[in-house]
Amino acid sequence: MTPTRVVILAGPSGAGKSHLARRLGWPVLRLDDFYREGDDPALPISSFGIPDWDDVRSWDAAAALEAIVTLCAEGEADVPVYDLGLSRRTGMHRVSVPGRRFIAEGLFAPNMVRACRDAGVLADAICLVRPRLVTFALRLARDFREARKPPSVLIRRGWRLLGAEGEVVARAVAAGCEPMSPQRAYARLTS
Repeated sequence: MTPTRVVILAGPSGAGKSHLARRLGWPVLRLDDFYREGDDPALPISSFGIPDWDDVRSWDAAAALEAIVTLCAEGEADVPVYDLGLSRRTGMHRVSVPGRRFIAEGLFAPNMVRACRDAGVLADAICLVRPRLVTFALRLARDFREARKPPSVLIRRGWRLLGAEGEVVARAVAAGCEPMSPQRAYARLTS
């Protein structure tokens, strides 16, 4: 029997990680649901006065790794649901993996590559890349649609993320993710 393995899907916010996961139809572990609670004193605050979700200290890597390993070993796990608009967890939900692969995606996905490889559960590690202005537009449209924060905050944050996109991709590549377009990633994962 082939063991269950995780595909780490990284990339800048708005690069299409969630869209690719939906397109594949595979189970998804949303790593962004492992953010710390909004009232956690260790949660870093951005210059906009909101939690700095782009700072790795805002995220619980140990809990995310535990969920990945549990999914690979047992095929299901109860994981948190995080609401960025409220800056807190709003409940739990069950992720089930009936097949042999699932996606773990999110901004801090590269932080999971080495730990998943060491745990023997890594199938692949991919960083999605698109032209920066496309990513900016897609991210802004999503954030407005989801009303994550006031529009002025979303625009300022979007400009900042646009400038940092190269660094996000470079960190993912350094962590062991292979950069590729969403189309190429889809072809690779369905072949």
